[in-house]
Amino acid sequence: MNHIFDKGTRQEAPTLVLFHGTGGTERDLLPLAKHIAPESSVLSLRGNVLENGMPRFFRRLAEGVFDEEDLIFRTKEVHDFLDQAASQYGFDRGNLVAVGYSNGANIAGSLLFHYEHTWKGAILHHPMVPRRGIPIPDLSGTPVFIGAGTNDPICPARETEELQELLGGAGASVTVHWERYGHQLTSTEAAAAALWFRKHFTEYSDIDGR
Repeated sequence: MNHIFDKGTRQEAPTLVLFHGTGGTERDLLPLAKHIAPESSVLSLRGNVLENGMPRFFRRLAEGVFDEEDLIFRTKEVHDFLDQAASQYGFDRGNLVAVGYSNGANIAGSLLFHYEHTWKGAILHHPMVPRRGIPIPDLSGTPVFIGAGTNDPICPARETEELQELLGGAGASVTVHWERYGHQLTSTEAAAAALWFRKHFTEYSDIDGR
């Protein structure tokens, strides 16, 4: 997969794995990563699917309607790539925090639904429920941040609430941050994600000025 790896200044900190939204690239969320965890290593991916020339992480049949077969295939593709990248770059495969927006949040969420211990934590900006009617792995001890819009036209509030319920039912500790800016990833939502990261990974953050 096309990607960027930027080695951080603290090897013991979680590596952030970034997933852009539809039409984005592996560079889109780099500023967000620096805001959330400036000392962490960053692995930022570009989706392998093109929709009218726009990169995505999996195909869809219509807006809000996922191509489930492709989603399963692409989720495994990302999972296998993370194993490969950990070996290539020498980061701890068990110490990864996902950061995704929109389509990128959906593939990061799909990894939570399909593979145990993929993420130490996840920051999902405007995600949808990736799949329904499947058993979800044990997510006990996994903190998840969801950024959502009460008036999001792509991801309605009820979708966010359902995702929160499904992840919580699997044992995840879910925090939902609500805003009223539709599907936008705003600076205040990014700040809330950074604060959440410091709360859950304090020993790796710069909250005390280190």
